[in-house]
Order: sequence, then C-alpha cells, then structure tokens
Amino acid sequence: MRHPYPNSDADESMALLLIGWIVADLARAERMLALTGLTPDDLRAGLGNRVTLCALMDFVINHEPDLIACAEALEVRPADIIAVRGRIGR
Repeated sequence: MRHPYPNSDADESMALLLIGWIVADLARAERMLALTGLTPDDLRAGLGNRVTLCALMDFVINHEPDLIACAEALEVRPADIIAVRGRIGR
C-alpha cells in the first residue's frame, strides 16, 4: 500500500533508503557510479552531504523506470521522492 510521504524531518531518511535501493542492485549501482562520477569512497563519505544526496536522488528521478521502481520498493509515490529531493536541495 502506498501512502503519502510527510513533509518532515524524515526526508533524509527517505534519501538514505533510496541510496540503499540503488546499491541493492549491482548493475544499477555501477550505472549510478558511472553517471554521477562518484566513487564508492565518495559515496560513503557523502552520505550526510546534501549535495551527494541530491545527486543520488537526481539519478533516480531522471530515469523514470528507476523512479517508479524505487517508489514501489519504498511504498511511496514517485511525486513524494521528487518532493523530498526539492526539500533536501533547498
């Protein structure tokens, strides 16, 4: 069941869950590293950094099949992921 994602302090938690979703699939993780230019060390070091979180959210948002699959996996709406990205990027 999908439920609205609240506008709250949980935004960073959603971003971290999104990152977990990315790296759970080796092919997707490799594509993310190739497209973002991040290294595994950059990823580990940047987990609390808003710029890194935004880059990883953009990776998912900019590829609609990933956005839909990630939203389904996290049980949220694609629009919720986009909204969280906007709030984190402020």
